[in-house]
Amino acid sequence: MEHAYLLLTLAAVFGLFMAWGIGANDVANAMATSVGSRALSFKTAIIIAAVFEFSGAFLAGGEVTSTIRNGMIDATLLSDTPELLVYGMLASLLAAGIWLAVASRYGLPVSTTHSIVGAIVGFAAVVVGVEAVKWDKVGSIAMSWVISPLLAGILSYLLFRSVQMLILNSKDPFKNAKRFVPLYIFLTGFIVALVTLFKGLTHIGLDFTPSESYLIAIMTGIIVAMIGTFMIRNIRQRPENNKAYHFHSVELVFGVLMIFTACAMAFAHGSNDVANAIGPVAAVVSIVSTEGVVSQQSPVPTWVLLLGAMGIVAGLMMYGHKVIATVGSGITDLTPSRGFCCNLAASAVVVLASGTGLPISTTHTLVGAVLGVGFARGISALNLRVIGSIFMSWIITLPAGALLAIVFFYIIASLF
Repeated sequence: MEHAYLLLTLAAVFGLFMAWGIGANDVANAMATSVGSRALSFKTAIIIAAVFEFSGAFLAGGEVTSTIRNGMIDATLLSDTPELLVYGMLASLLAAGIWLAVASRYGLPVSTTHSIVGAIVGFAAVVVGVEAVKWDKVGSIAMSWVISPLLAGILSYLLFRSVQMLILNSKDPFKNAKRFVPLYIFLTGFIVALVTLFKGLTHIGLDFTPSESYLIAIMTGIIVAMIGTFMIRNIRQRPENNKAYHFHSVELVFGVLMIFTACAMAFAHGSNDVANAIGPVAAVVSIVSTEGVVSQQSPVPTWVLLLGAMGIVAGLMMYGHKVIATVGSGITDLTPSRGFCCNLAASAVVVLASGTGLPISTTHTLVGAVLGVGFARGISALNLRVIGSIFMSWIITLPAGALLAIVFFYIIASLF
């Protein structure tokens, strides 16, 4: 294929830029509850994100990678002009990356899934024709963008109400925290193990039956709960702190739990959203390496996965603090107990979506969960002005991605 090396270089650069945008925006809001509730320092959050985002992408990211690319447009319509698909993927990566950089600059948590889907749909509708877009797929994804924050909101609301009932509003909150928190840790370990077994390990040739998977997930949950219980045992109650800092000792126990849920959130995010950066890059690599053959499915090379992981960590380190501030403290005031409920609810919903191959938005899911926890404390606990600006940015994202992709497609096509 003509200009093969140049096209591969551009795909790598634009993919890295898109991954950087995911780190600055999406991963930042995945870590925001932990940093905002002061359960983790920014430095620790970066280390956790680096390890678990990559693990999620590498072990469990394959299902969504194919949905984003093959689900949105009918690639076979471009089999005679594969170069158009290459230009379209490059334009989509650049468009989504720029929109994410702009949103991150203003601290607005937008959806990377929205951004890349909007870009791909925009390019396909204009360049190939409206019939190239699989509108039923777009419709089902649009539905999931409404359902996921709603589900996460309800789940985090119920989780926080259970924490209030069992621990915070009880006669001895600290004693009850030590009693019930291991159950919440078990739940976290169980959920993360389940997605790894159901989705991830098939990519490296390990196939378990559903009953085996549930058994291993239960065992993992028990082991993680035992580790958590051991860590909690060292926390001593300070009576003088309870009055001054509102259950200070109890929140220390939840601070331990936040470490587990931060890992869960990063893993779940990696499995679902890293595909937004590496999917289009894998498409370009596949077309270029096969001399222009447009296939519905192509393997993701290891170097593309590494590129995505590196870009994500760089984006979080360099520019993630703005979105962390918005989600971590701008929507509602978070403590470790509230942050835990947000993370576990969002992880559960993202894991569910990742297993079914539906590219939901982690951003929408997490913001929905934060709203649910805020709502459990009453409407006055929510900052409606911040919520309004977040919702506005969500509405703008899809058309912004589409318009930018169309402009960049024509620029790239004219250059080649």
